[in-house]
Amino acid sequence: MTLEKSSRKKVFVSGCFDMLHSGHVAFLQEAATYGDLYVGIGSDETIKALKGRPLVNGQDERKYMIQALRCVTSCSVNRGEGILDFLPELDDIQPDILIVNEDGATPEKAALCKERNIEYKILKRIPHPGLPARSTTALRTQELIPYRIDLAGTWIDQPYVNRFHPGSAVLISIEPTIEFNERSGMASSTRKIALKQWPGGLPNSKPEELARMLFYYDNPPGTEEVSGSQDALGIVLPGLNKVYYDGSGYWPAKIESVHDENILAWLENHLCMITLWPRPLNFNVLAETNINQDNVKQLTIAAENCWNAILERDLRLFAKYFLDSFHAQVRMFPAMMNDKINKVIDSYSSKSLAWKMSGAGGGGYLILVVENPPEESIHIKIRRRNF
Repeated sequence: MTLEKSSRKKVFVSGCFDMLHSGHVAFLQEAATYGDLYVGIGSDETIKALKGRPLVNGQDERKYMIQALRCVTSCSVNRGEGILDFLPELDDIQPDILIVNEDGATPEKAALCKERNIEYKILKRIPHPGLPARSTTALRTQELIPYRIDLAGTWIDQPYVNRFHPGSAVLISIEPTIEFNERSGMASSTRKIALKQWPGGLPNSKPEELARMLFYYDNPPGTEEVSGSQDALGIVLPGLNKVYYDGSGYWPAKIESVHDENILAWLENHLCMITLWPRPLNFNVLAETNINQDNVKQLTIAAENCWNAILERDLRLFAKYFLDSFHAQVRMFPAMMNDKINKVIDSYSSKSLAWKMSGAGGGGYLILVVENPPEESIHIKIRRRNF
C-alpha cells in the first residue's frame, strides 16, 4: 500500500544537473524510492565557481527540467554557496534523508547530517537496465584533457626547491571520469590552458614534446610565478612517471615511465580520493616556508622509495613512503594544512594506510592509499598509453 504524502519521509538531493541525461534520471528515481524527493540545484554562479566553466543550461532551464520529472516532488535553486550551497534549503525542507552519489560524497556533508540527525545515503552510479552508463563529464567534449595527481616529491620541480637537493616527483595522469573542482591541486589551471590550445583533446604527438609546449603556453615570457613543469608533464604523460630534477632549472633532466598494466591496475585498486572544498581564493602556500637542504633531502628520499615500492607493488612500503613524502611537503610548506583538514584526515586514519593533500593543499582533495576504498571515495582511472 502506498504511504500518504504526509507520512512519507522527506528526501533531499543537491547537484548541478547540467545536460540532463539518463544517469541523472536513474539517480533521482532511485532516490525517490526512499520518500518524497526534493531537489536543490546549484546556482549558475556557484557552479561556475566550483567547476571553473560556464554551464550549458542555466539554472532556470535546469530547474524546469528537474521539476518536470514525475519522481520529483519539488525543485529549487540553492541560495547558498560552495559545496554546502544547499544549507538554506535544508533549513526550509527539514529532510529525513540526504542522498548523494559517489562523486558528491564529502566529509562535510557526512558531518552535517550527523549534526542534524539526518540519514546520509550514498548511491552507486547504476544505469537504467538496457541503457549505457552516462555522466555529464563524458558528454562534454572539453573533458578529453586529463587531470594530474602527484603521488610523491611535490614541489621538487621548482628551482627554489631543487637547488637544495636533486630529486624526483612521482606523477600519474588520470582520466576525467568526473569533473574535478577548480583550485583543487589537480593541475586544473594548467589544464585550462590545454583545453584552450587543444579543445578536441591532446594531439597525437610525442608526449614529452606536448608537455614542453604546454609548459611554455602556461608560462609565457614575463610570467612572475612560474607553474612547475610537473603540472604539464602530469597531464600529458600517460601511465606512471618519475620526473627527475637535477637543480639546473624548471625542466626535468630525466623522465622514467611505466606502462605495465599490472602496476597501473594495482595503483588504481589502492588509490582513491575524498572531495574536500576548493582552495580559498586568498590561499597563499608560500606565506610561510621552511625550505632547506635537510627538508628537501627528506622529500627526495621519500619520493624515490615511494617509486620503488610501487614498482614492487608493496602496499605497506608504498603507504609508508607516500606518507613520508607528504610529511616532508608539510614541513617545507606548513600553510598546506589547517585544523579543518586535520579533522578530515583524523576521520579517515582508520580507513586508510596513508594520505596526502592534492597539490599545494589548503583544500581540493584528500588522496588515500587503501586496502579497500571507502564507499564514499572517488575511484581513479589512470590514463593508458595510446598504441
